[in-house]
Amino acid sequence: MGVEVYHEESKHHPHRFAPSPGRLDWRNQPEPFRFWEGAPTVELPLLPDPEHPYEALYLGAPEERVTLETLSKFLELALGISAWKEVPGSRWAVRMNPSSGNLHPTEAHLVIPGLAGLSGVYHYNPYLHALEKRAELPDELVQALKAFYGPETFLVVLTSVPWREAWKYGVRALRYCLLDAGHALGSLRFSAALKGWRVRYLSAPSDEELEALLGFDRVSWPVGQEEFVQMGLAVYPASQPEPPPDLPAEIVEAFRRLPFYGRPSVLSREVVLWEEIYRALKLIRKPRTRPERWLFRDDEPAFLAPSPLTAEQIIRRRRSGHLYDPNASVPPEVFLNALDKTLPRSRYAPFDAQVGVYSNLLLMLHRVEGFPKGLYAFVRLPETLELLKEKLSERFLWKRVTKELPLYLLAEGDARELARFVSCDQEIASDGAFLTVFLALFGPLVRAEPWRYRHLHWEAGLTGQVLYLEATAHLFNATGIGCFFDDALHEAVGLKDDTFQDLYHLTFGKAYEDPRLKTLPPYYHLNR
Repeated sequence: MGVEVYHEESKHHPHRFAPSPGRLDWRNQPEPFRFWEGAPTVELPLLPDPEHPYEALYLGAPEERVTLETLSKFLELALGISAWKEVPGSRWAVRMNPSSGNLHPTEAHLVIPGLAGLSGVYHYNPYLHALEKRAELPDELVQALKAFYGPETFLVVLTSVPWREAWKYGVRALRYCLLDAGHALGSLRFSAALKGWRVRYLSAPSDEELEALLGFDRVSWPVGQEEFVQMGLAVYPASQPEPPPDLPAEIVEAFRRLPFYGRPSVLSREVVLWEEIYRALKLIRKPRTRPERWLFRDDEPAFLAPSPLTAEQIIRRRRSGHLYDPNASVPPEVFLNALDKTLPRSRYAPFDAQVGVYSNLLLMLHRVEGFPKGLYAFVRLPETLELLKEKLSERFLWKRVTKELPLYLLAEGDARELARFVSCDQEIASDGAFLTVFLALFGPLVRAEPWRYRHLHWEAGLTGQVLYLEATAHLFNATGIGCFFDDALHEAVGLKDDTFQDLYHLTFGKAYEDPRLKTLPPYYHLNR
């Protein structure tokens, strides 16, 4: 039984949703912030934002040294709190990185080898905007890390707490954890660009080796509230040679000998253990593999539409819209500009992080100026064009509509009803200006390498982060949609097998502001 069985179990259907709690136990909602109790805390300074142009998100900014101040701003703009929202009787944090249901299963841990006055293994606590120190690195290990990765490189390991999503979404929660990790990767990569840094996925290490870096083999987790390793990343200055995407055995063994301290906080009084999630987690554990390098196009991104916002403002203002104006349209230059940014490029953010590219985009255009309404395909993987033509409906036109971009009209007509229906009958899918469906290579890939199931979702989340920021940059909104009728979409486009699968939806348009919401500054609660 492979991970594709979990994927089938977690599908929604018009007549039956995937198994879930059925009701929300608000008294037992998981805490959105984890603390490592007993771990020493390093306060990070809260500083004014620099002002970089929008283009710096992709092209990068002048390089800065790794100091406590630059590390602080990097983490704040990647994973910190962007605001608090409040209505009478309720208050919640909004973060720079989006999350399904604002439940935030993703945690970040850092290995910092003698940089910014820090040397150790740390957990980033976004509530405190602080680092919680879990281990000290001896000088010999610091030197080994610097020799292997470069003198100014530090590591980030992203982990997930599935219970945070399962509390609300049940079996389908693992998918949302994986998508959220991809969004977090995008947040890290864009924030790094504004420091003149790059991010590289460590493609070779196994999950067991990454766990050793964090001392997870010695952690006593609250039952059902474990963190599972998602990915390891190297963050390094753009002027430095790219570090190897690996983790030497002698360094892993040195981490196994370290004393770790601190214990993870309890997130809920009670948990519900979803066996389907735990079975799938075992199936998608990553073994040690050969290092990977993806070769993408080498041209510079096209900037067809300027932004009135700075890069930092774009990151801070990103929000998921909840109610969209059904009459608002998107100019063609904004639409094409956004699509261009989803094309993987070897030298530019965010796909130079090297997690791979697996998805083509199906687009249901409702109100994009200059384009007929209808169903389109944006072929990000040119080598799959003939396979798409073979697997999708034979009635599709495959009429290329732009010379510069691989955008094809498949069928002309009003797709609003279809967009709403396949997106769990949510009006945001039809009221936005267009709906994006992430159609990923699937069956043969995950049967050969089950752990790549994670990569498919990471890349969808990463691409979704691009579209979120593109919408914000041009004064529009986007909303990721994790609830959709998988097979209803497949049937609508003529898919008859699992060569491709629908992994994610995202709507793009003009959202209404909710006048009931009061916005509070992100770190007002710290009095710093």
